[in-house]
This record gives sequence, structure tokens and C-alpha cells, in this order.
Amino acid sequence: MIDSRAHVDPKAQLADDVEVGPWTLIGPDVVIESGTRIASHVVIKGPTHIGRDNRIFQFATVGDECQDKKYDGEPTRLEIGDNNVIREGCTLHRGTVQDRGLTSIGNDNLLMAYVHVAHDCIVGNDIVLANNVALAGHVQVKDHAILGGFTAVHQFCQVGAHVMCGTGTVLLQDIPDYVMANGNTAKPHGINAEGLRRRGFTPESIRAIKNAYKIIYRQGLKVDDALLQLQTLAQQHPEVMPMIDALRSSTRGIIR
Repeated sequence: MIDSRAHVDPKAQLADDVEVGPWTLIGPDVVIESGTRIASHVVIKGPTHIGRDNRIFQFATVGDECQDKKYDGEPTRLEIGDNNVIREGCTLHRGTVQDRGLTSIGNDNLLMAYVHVAHDCIVGNDIVLANNVALAGHVQVKDHAILGGFTAVHQFCQVGAHVMCGTGTVLLQDIPDYVMANGNTAKPHGINAEGLRRRGFTPESIRAIKNAYKIIYRQGLKVDDALLQLQTLAQQHPEVMPMIDALRSSTRGIIR
């Protein structure tokens, strides 16, 4: 299953059925689990752990040291879950000791061509990062988010669950869960109602989320005042709680 023209370090641990294409380089401290397929001309360095049934396309660079000038060769990590598709030219970097020392990517994600995931990012599950999306260091992207091509996310920003961003969006602040955004810099454009319907949210839940959006964005309230109203709404509609959590945990403020 390993092409004779590939170079796999003896200290790497690959399941017996892992496929490795020609001219791929896999270094020490790399663990790759069953069912994963790696194309030609891929570079994987460690410490890196890659789960089951992933596909990694040609010219991807996985687990290399980060581009943070503070990085000084510490043994930080990259962890990738199961069933991810990592397309051509993606660059996924390990963490830094100034944060968790870990960059993590969950399960069932699609990273299209030339996506960059920088040090210490947390990428959840069922996420689509379209071509040339760039996540700066310490960014968190929560489950079911979709970021359009050429979206750029500033360091330490949080992208909420079920968020959808249009092509070329520039995020300098957080996006609460469920919100759609577009532009440079990003502006909110309602909630991702169609995405929520496709994922089984009831009409009642979607109405509650729309009401929460209006509280945050349409009433001219300060964040503390909006939180008071959101807490009342969440007593009957717990699906609003992620928006409350997003406002409470934000360090950069939310897009407006």
C-alpha cells in the first residue's frame, strides 16, 4: 500500500492498509490510522496524529512547524480526526507552547484546495472551508460552519456553529452561532435558516433563533442588555444558548 518511491520514516506508525503515493514524505512521530489514503507529493511531519478514512491530496503539507516567530522548535502537535478530505495544497500547522501546543481538526470536514489552518486552531466537525480559506492562529471554527472561498479569519476569532460566510469575507471579530456574514470587513446578513432546516431544526426553533438575531442586531442594544433579553428567550428555546455563549466568551467582540 506504500509506493516504493515514497519515503516513510521507520519511526512513523501507519496502519497496514494506509495508502501512500509516490514521492510523499512522512516523518517520525506521525501516526496514521486505518483507511487513510495519501496521494503523491504530500509532506507529513510530526508529532501528528491522523485518524481513520481520511483522504489527503497531492502537495498538501500536514503537521509542519508553525509560522509564529515565537516558535522555537518545541514538540507541539497536530491532531486530525476521521473522514476528512484535505485537498491539494492545504497547509496545516502544529500548535505553539504559548497556547495549547495543539492544532486540532475534527471529523467529516472538507478542506478545499489551498486552505491554511494555522497554529493552535480548533476546527470542529462537518465543516466546509472552501478554496483559499485562511485561518490565522488561535482561531476556533465550530461544527457545521461553511466559509466561502478566500475567507480570511483574524487570529483569536471564533466562528460559531452553523455560520455561513460568503466568498472573500474578512473576519476581524467573532460571528455568533447561526449567523450569515459577508464583506470586507464582515457584516451580518440574517441567520442561516436554510442550513438549519437541512439539519433538522424545527420551524419553531428557527423562529426563536431569528428573534435572537433581532435582539442582537436590530434593536440597537448594548451586549449586556441584549444578553438579558436572550436569557429570557432561552428559557423556552434552549437552542438560543449557543448565541448567548458566543457573546459571553468573545474576546474580540462580534461583527456588527
